[in-house]
Amino acid sequence: MQVPYINLGLQHKPIKQELLDATERVLESGQFILGDDVTKLEKTFATHCHTKYAIGVANGTDALFLSLKAIGVKEGDEVITAPNSFLASASSIGLIGAKPVFADVRQDFNLDPAKVEKAITPKTKAIIAVHLTGRPAPMDELLEVAKKHSIQVIEDCAQAIGAEYKNKRVGSMGITGCFSLHPLKNLAASGDGGVITTNDEKIYNYLIKARNHGLKSRDECEFWSYNSRLDNLQAALLNVKLRHLDKWTERRRAIAEMYYEKLKGLKIIVPHDKPYEKAVYHTFIIQTDWRDKLKDFLNSKGVDTKIHYPIPIHLQEAAKYLKYKNGDFPVTEKQVKTILSLPIYPELTDEQVNYVADCVIEFYKHS
Repeated sequence: MQVPYINLGLQHKPIKQELLDATERVLESGQFILGDDVTKLEKTFATHCHTKYAIGVANGTDALFLSLKAIGVKEGDEVITAPNSFLASASSIGLIGAKPVFADVRQDFNLDPAKVEKAITPKTKAIIAVHLTGRPAPMDELLEVAKKHSIQVIEDCAQAIGAEYKNKRVGSMGITGCFSLHPLKNLAASGDGGVITTNDEKIYNYLIKARNHGLKSRDECEFWSYNSRLDNLQAALLNVKLRHLDKWTERRRAIAEMYYEKLKGLKIIVPHDKPYEKAVYHTFIIQTDWRDKLKDFLNSKGVDTKIHYPIPIHLQEAAKYLKYKNGDFPVTEKQVKTILSLPIYPELTDEQVNYVADCVIEFYKHS
């Protein structure tokens, strides 16, 4: 059996006519930038995330960058984040002229609040809490640390739309929530896209202008800013997909539960929800000391897997100036040698999921 890691085309088959109708409507309207569909998406997105406001932007990296600008982070400041995320969590800090500062993570891949607090200095202005793999970070603890030191928390929700922590949706707890709508995400555009959520009216009023050159009207510019507008066509397609998101999320969670039940007895770490969280399983990452051999074995059986991510951010060439080294973040550095992402997307059949799990079990019987 062949089980690809992802098959983006499958998602579109049952909703193809809805997507085509939305495309035709936008083409006929002539609204391509910040049109009615963007406004509609912002309203429904805010409702979905349990926030007052949502602002469509060009991509998830811009969402982080503009959020940092909105809270006044500037050159010479420091912002703490995780070293095991996708690089945009840190690059957005560097692009603003601030210094990315890393803190190690826990076994579930999310920031360790105790390590975050140790990393705080007088220059620290914010924490970017990454909800990695679609599992919510420990927001109560992180917000408590932030409040103690009078700094802000920005949520990197790129992998976690719909995830919940103690009955609160990600993106509703920090000063902003930053979402990527990249084609590989749980809610996926047919290209790039992003959204920022917030409950703060002042932040909202800044961001609605900051994403559009600093314009407060067609002819009046309040401050120099960036072009980070969400295309109306992408918003139209996302409005269709958002109606199906809860159903897709429940399917991801069902697949994760199937994997967990079949694999929990093996000598591997298998992700599973804590009682107070609802993960959305953007990725399903197991941890095994036999990672490379298992990856090769699964490939021989037709099962495609990935590694998210094989090189931590602090050891990337781009981060060399920060002077981090091997050994600085032992949990992260151990995990990059043991992590393996199994296929998980709503269109997988039960037969495929069971096949993947059975192949993992077969490997351990002979290892």
